Amino acid sequence: MHSHSTPSSSSTSPAWDLGDLTVHRIDEVALPPQTGPWLLPAATPDVVDQAPWLRPDFADEAGTLRLSSHSFAFSADGLRVLVDTGIGNGKTRANPAWNNLDSDYLTRLEAAGFPPQTIDLVILTHLHTDHVGWNTYADGDTWKPTFPNARYLTARTEWNYWATADMDEARRQMFQDSVHPIKDAGLLDLVDIPEAGTEIAPSIRLIPTPGHTPGHLAVELHGRTATALITGDCIHHPVQLLHPGIGSCVDSDPHQAAATRHRLLASLADTGTLMLGTHFPSPTGGLVQSHGDSYRLTPRPAAPAHHTSTPH
Repeated sequence: MHSHSTPSSSSTSPAWDLGDLTVHRIDEVALPPQTGPWLLPAATPDVVDQAPWLRPDFADEAGTLRLSSHSFAFSADGLRVLVDTGIGNGKTRANPAWNNLDSDYLTRLEAAGFPPQTIDLVILTHLHTDHVGWNTYADGDTWKPTFPNARYLTARTEWNYWATADMDEARRQMFQDSVHPIKDAGLLDLVDIPEAGTEIAPSIRLIPTPGHTPGHLAVELHGRTATALITGDCIHHPVQLLHPGIGSCVDSDPHQAAATRHRLLASLADTGTLMLGTHFPSPTGGLVQSHGDSYRLTPRPAAPAHHTSTPH
């Protein structure tokens, strides 16, 4: 399998070291500039101007937000884990930026030392199109599990919500090609997540973060020397640290989403916990710090992680 990237980039992936646990960012695609105004309409250039720390990494000179799609992969407690699976390749999507994508995602995943057949657990923060896409791949006219040896895990609340929701055609299509094949293969696990969260392995805790969707979860990782939290979509972009009330146009319950964000940011502020944003562009990770009566993100850039496990 050949990558379009340079030889050096195919053997490194951005990663954060938590001691005995290293979290790798597996890039899929940068989202186009029009994503920000559509997704977070209240995050206008005037709002971005209030937070100089957003530039240059998280917003451009004009105040347009930068967003991206990626997964996080790590090994912990004898498990090889992937959190969210992006948009996926070759899928018919209403959003032009997502339609019939052709990215090097799987090549990057393998280069980071995580060939698909070695993944034990796929954690889905929620069942939205750009978080479940690589659950499956096309094999002729059928969609097959990309990670055949993995359990795919999401919140029972999330599954129950979509099972009875009145879906439009685009969302039905997404469930048909990216969610139902996993369930039909017997690979989907539904987890009850109490308010205090639930430990699924000694180093991995699922935290309920409802509002964007009813069963949305965040993933807390406890390494020997540091703790990290993977946001999913309870926080889409660092601008929401400035104004936690800024919501996304696709939140199922905007009030609950804002309350979740306020609570989560208060729990992370000044603790040294690394926040890893599922749609945050590079540097992607940072520390939440109190700033006036809200928060700011102090970036903690990834370091390249080298791998020798994949033969070239």
